[in-house]
Amino acid sequence: MEIEVLKAKLHRIRVTEACLDYEGSLTLDPDDMEAVGILPYEKILCADVENGNRFETYAIAGERGSGVCCLNGAAAQLGKVGDRLIVMAFARMSADEAAAWQPKVKHF
Repeated sequence: MEIEVLKAKLHRIRVTEACLDYEGSLTLDPDDMEAVGILPYEKILCADVENGNRFETYAIAGERGSGVCCLNGAAAQLGKVGDRLIVMAFARMSADEAAAWQPKVKHF
């Protein structure tokens, strides 16, 4: 049996942009993605600390060193510039693997 556990978390990252006219996703600085192991196009769950909205999308890499966190497409309706997000990615593993697992977390 496999279970799903937290793999990576960007905790309270600030939204820097919102772009409604985009296909969808969350644009992130590759430095932040790499810090916790989120891959380009990986499915993520986002929780907006300011308004309680939760949504699933995928991560795309923006400009390195920019600090970008951009809500794209429909997600741009669920938050605004300045909001704090909790961005989470998950992994499946056995219960034995999970017992020793520690997610990577970056605090902002």
